[in-house]
Amino acid sequence: MIAIANETVTLTDIGLFIIFLIVLIFPFKVKMVEQNLEAFLFIMGATAVTITSKWGLDLIALAASEPVIKGIVPAVFIAGLIFFYGKVPINRALRRLTNTIPLPVFVAAVVFILGMISSLITAIIASLFLVEIANLMPLERSDKIKMVIIACFAIGLGAVLTPLGEPLSTIAITKLQGPPYNATFWYLADQLGVLITLGVLGCALFGAFYVGRRGSRAEVQEIVDEGGLREVFVRAAKVWLFVSALFLLGAGMEVLIFKYFTKIPDYVLFWVNMVSAILDNATLTAAEISPAMSQSQINAALYGLLISGGMLIPGNIPNIISAGKLGITSSEWAKLGIPMGLALNAIYFIVVFILGINPRLGL
Repeated sequence: MIAIANETVTLTDIGLFIIFLIVLIFPFKVKMVEQNLEAFLFIMGATAVTITSKWGLDLIALAASEPVIKGIVPAVFIAGLIFFYGKVPINRALRRLTNTIPLPVFVAAVVFILGMISSLITAIIASLFLVEIANLMPLERSDKIKMVIIACFAIGLGAVLTPLGEPLSTIAITKLQGPPYNATFWYLADQLGVLITLGVLGCALFGAFYVGRRGSRAEVQEIVDEGGLREVFVRAAKVWLFVSALFLLGAGMEVLIFKYFTKIPDYVLFWVNMVSAILDNATLTAAEISPAMSQSQINAALYGLLISGGMLIPGNIPNIISAGKLGITSSEWAKLGIPMGLALNAIYFIVVFILGINPRLGL
């Protein structure tokens, strides 16, 4: 055993850290892992739970039911059916829009609107609309991937504004609803709304330039059946496995989170929260956010979690849904996701910590 900062590093801690590194590296280095990311993460989650001796009927039931109870799997399945049976009118409508609206404007509008309404329609529904729109965009595949990644950053940011948007915001509101913050429905919108809106707008403008102006235009493709109804069921099953895997991984990693992360200064925690690129940011929120924290600490932790969730596929539900639907690999996502996440983190760090700017909406 090793002692670090008054904490004893146990063999369990070392084992969890090794799992963390494997989850971070293998999807980019091992082709089989990249092609079977859901199963790989499930195995890693199960391993983390095993070495922390957390297995039990309650955990198994939660891992199996949470993707359904939270509405993720039902939303993916129902939306799949809607888009499957409505493919003809959807195709016609999008064809009309892309023929009449300049591509940079259309890309910016899609990114901004989905990012801002995700807090009301949920990040899940916003991402389902995104992948169907992207599937029909008059762009080459590489440019569709860029647009989707940029839009997922926007959705991940915008969804925090209300407790309806995503689990992270629900947990944050729940933990802060008592004194001294007495958080209500619009609490996060009041605290983070200005910088979050500017972040979503920045993503939209970046998308307009990086994809809309520089992207290669292609013919709008008719929606194909992609395996018919069977594909709708398969996609929902894969999302269930993915979310269940992240739930297990988060449960296993709680030992490290509570033992080390919660004792880190806020300005350091902002950067450390880049681990939300591979860990469920809702789990990290549950561990980190506390009424005992100052408002600046709470804001800093949330900004770090929200931005970094877009960097890699496991970081956010929108990423998972989009990557699964469009067949985006971990390497393809990281090529833009990592530099964009680092750039956004740097901008927010300068604004929030160095310049001390965090205006409120006054709700």
